[in-house]
Amino acid sequence: MPAPKTPGQTPGKTTTPAAHLATERKPWKKKTPVEVVLEQAEKLKAEIAEGEEDLKNKRRQLEKFEQARKLFEAT
Repeated sequence: MPAPKTPGQTPGKTTTPAAHLATERKPWKKKTPVEVVLEQAEKLKAEIAEGEEDLKNKRRQLEKFEQARKLFEAT
């Protein structure tokens, strides 16, 4: 049995908070090629910094394992 239709309500369209927020969005601003390249460069720098930090942590962990291995070999 289909749901009763109410006047002024179209199927598939509901009034949700998300729909309300869609009208308050900032207008889309097209980026210049220079802005795109600079943004990509910043993202790459951030990824590299994160990778270097991860590598430092792994080197510290390896050093601890090496020290533990030396202790085990000494006994």
